[in-house]
Order: sequence, then C-alpha cells, then structure tokens
Amino acid sequence: MFKLFFGYLLLSQLVGNPFLALIILLAILYFLDRRYVGIFPSLTKPFRRRRQISKLRTTIALNPNDVSAKFDLARLLTERKRYSESKELLTEIADRYETSAEYWVELGYANLKLGILPEGEAQMLKGLEINRRAQYGQPYLRLAETFRHADHDKALYYVSQFQEIQTSSSEAYYLAGSMFKALGRTEEAKRAFTESLAVYRSLPKYKKRQERGWALRSYFARLR
Repeated sequence: MFKLFFGYLLLSQLVGNPFLALIILLAILYFLDRRYVGIFPSLTKPFRRRRQISKLRTTIALNPNDVSAKFDLARLLTERKRYSESKELLTEIADRYETSAEYWVELGYANLKLGILPEGEAQMLKGLEINRRAQYGQPYLRLAETFRHADHDKALYYVSQFQEIQTSSSEAYYLAGSMFKALGRTEEAKRAFTESLAVYRSLPKYKKRQERGWALRSYFARLR
C-alpha cells in the first residue's frame, strides 16, 4: 500500500494534477491485473459479446435453419440475463440437440432463472447424466445456488458433486468455498479456500497464470 501511495504522489508531481495521476495509476493497475492476475473484469468483453450477438442475429436472419448459430446466440443471451429469449431459441432447436449435454444444461439453467425450478432442475440433471463433466461441472454449482435458500441439503449435495469432478483447480475450490460460505458452512468454506491455495502452489508455472486470480480471491476470502 505504501508503494502505491508513493507512486501516486510521484505521478501527481509529474503530471501536476492529482485526479489525472489517480486515473493513470488505476489504468496501470488494471493493465497489470489483466496481464498477470485476472481479478478485474474485462472492460471489452460486453462490447465483444454485443458484436457477436449482432452477427449471429444477422446469420439467423439470412439462414433461419442455422441451428448452431441459434444455440450460440442462446448462450450469449443467457450471459446477458435475457433468459426468455434464450429459452425460446433453445426450444426451437430441441429436436437437433436431443443428445447434447450442453443443450440440456443451458435450457435447464434458463428455466431455473425464470423460476421454473422442477423442469429446470430435471433438464440440467439430464444434461449431466449425458456428460457429468459438461461445462466443467459448473451446472452443479448453478443448482446449488438455486437451492441454497430453499433446500440446504440439496445445495450441499450439488456442491459435493462439483468437488468430485474438480479436484485440481484453484477456481473450483474457490467457487465451492464461496457456496459453502453462502450456506453458512464456515469451516467447510475455509477448508475449501485453503485447498484452493494448496492446489495453486502445486500447479506448473504455465498453469499458475490461469489460476492466480482465483488463488488471490481464496486468500482474501479466507481472511474474512
């Protein structure tokens, strides 16, 4: 913190404007984080997603039978929390994706977010039955999040299923710890955050870059 403050004072002297110095310092910190850590969100991702959505809509307008474009568009709409539109597109292409795990977990998630819990849960479980590792086990965490207030036992079960799949990922243990914390299971949460750090330390150098942000999140989460 002292180094940051000293850097801020130095920049203020150089540019002659404290406010401009703060902006420059924040920009430098953001660049370093995106390059080496990855905690801050990408500022360009929403714009890239909008461009992708626009291109996919154009593709579908030119070729209404392009089911791949419809599926990709549905996933992007889900990311933007436009669940009704996503579900409508997914329903249109159901006959082409009957055996796709990715399809069923996407459709199930849309229904969960729309409040249609029994149908959404059944669809997500159908996708996980086809491929238990679909989306790297993330559907289990989505199910746990859905039921964390209404059914603690079910939520804990889904967290445990996620942990069985992800055993060598700092991110996975952080996400599991966050879910345990949300469920009021403080000790389990701390153990998960500690395991996240242990996994990070054991990773090869090339992998640590990808997991560094999650390890830092785990470190600070464990302190709280």
